[in-house]
Amino acid sequence: MQKRSTKHTSWHPIFMAARDSMASMLSRIVPPKEIEDIVQETYVRICQMDKREPVEQPKSFLMKTARNLAYDHLKKAETRLADGAETDCDFDVDASMHDAVFENHASNQEFAHFCEAVRQLPVQCRRVFVLKKVYGYSQKEIAKEMTLSESTVEKHIAVGFKRCASYMLGFSQTNVRSSQSRSAANIQGGQK
Repeated sequence: MQKRSTKHTSWHPIFMAARDSMASMLSRIVPPKEIEDIVQETYVRICQMDKREPVEQPKSFLMKTARNLAYDHLKKAETRLADGAETDCDFDVDASMHDAVFENHASNQEFAHFCEAVRQLPVQCRRVFVLKKVYGYSQKEIAKEMTLSESTVEKHIAVGFKRCASYMLGFSQTNVRSSQSRSAANIQGGQK
């Protein structure tokens, strides 16, 4: 039991010294509302770890742990968004007559392609776009958080929309062409 309190004591000053730079690094990855939770989770994780060997670069270790937790948080947020997209469908009697399995698959595919379109945005543009569209921040809040001008934020949002729309348009045109090809093949197959 004595060992455990020693671990807390040895990590505490290191953690406190690195806290501000850790929060700053996290602000480039996750929304501001999540930073403090991830900082605290980092402290909990390092205090709970089983130390068989001493950590040679404790500040580096802390930063890497925080960064990994931030990326885990983002993955969970994407999963929640995907799960929400799948479960938000309320079908009435007329809608249930359609092929629900196909529609669900098509919707999931479109959402996956939209997520890929967002992933392909430049880093700063993607961050602005996600803060606006996923987390609902106002342009003013984003500008303050990212220390950008509101006009720059507006331009990033416009670029994000344009690129995502272009990507999605290309995706839908590819689907139409492949659907037409399958239809033509089915017609030719039926004529033989």
